[in-house]
Amino acid sequence: MNKVVIASDHGGFALKLEVIKHLKSKNIAVEDVGTHNEESCDYPDIAGLLCKKITNGEYERGILICGTGIGISIAANKHKGIYCAVVHDHFTAKMCIRHNNANVIAFGGRVIGIEIAKEIVDVFLSEEFESGRHNRRVNKVKEIENNQESIKN
Repeated sequence: MNKVVIASDHGGFALKLEVIKHLKSKNIAVEDVGTHNEESCDYPDIAGLLCKKITNGEYERGILICGTGIGISIAANKHKGIYCAVVHDHFTAKMCIRHNNANVIAFGGRVIGIEIAKEIVDVFLSEEFESGRHNRRVNKVKEIENNQESIKN
């Protein structure tokens, strides 16, 4: 993967800057869609900016960072076509691609250190979906997304 879109709220802003620096050092093109300072902002708005870049086909993968990764991932997953996984290490970054075909990852600027964040993004951008038996499961998730009536409470 030679390009990626990235975004954060104020809680992930400092870590986002470090991740961008790391990706650029590896000659990966990075588009930062916000936020651009540490002033308080709303993570659903930031997630929406990134998700639009994925769903309109400009990017295949995206990286979201908030305080914990949780809120911004919930907001991202409300966008049709977005499959965002909260990751916290090398293994979860690998498996969200290999088994779940995630197109966005989220993690927390208040819970993930810089070196772990670098490992996470390197793995996320280098792994591929394994398909096979996992494809059946991913397709079931897409069916739910496309047909909300199929969800039984």
